Amino acid sequence: MEEIKKEHIDEGKSIAWLSYLGILLLVPLLVQKDNPYTKFHVKQGLALLIAWIVLYIVGLILSFIPILGLLILLVAWIFPIVLAIMGIINSVQGKMQKLPLIGDFGEKFTF
Repeated sequence: MEEIKKEHIDEGKSIAWLSYLGILLLVPLLVQKDNPYTKFHVKQGLALLIAWIVLYIVGLILSFIPILGLLILLVAWIFPIVLAIMGIINSVQGKMQKLPLIGDFGEKFTF
């Protein structure tokens, strides 16, 4: 991970937290597209959004299995909320910490 300047972090903290609120990740991406701190959090937020969609679709597909489908749907709601809270806290505190389980996937995005 590259070293980010303090001014990028200070500038990005005000808006990077939106990256973890679903489609609102477009706001920081468009407003601060050249800020590497903001880009990091947008990539993490995009990975979170994709993970949530995949979990939700799998849960819907498996919902005909009484307990398994319900369990996956429950995870599809709780898991992203917990990760979103972690991401928001990290972004507001000026940290560039990857999200557990899906953070490496976010690093693969290039924009």
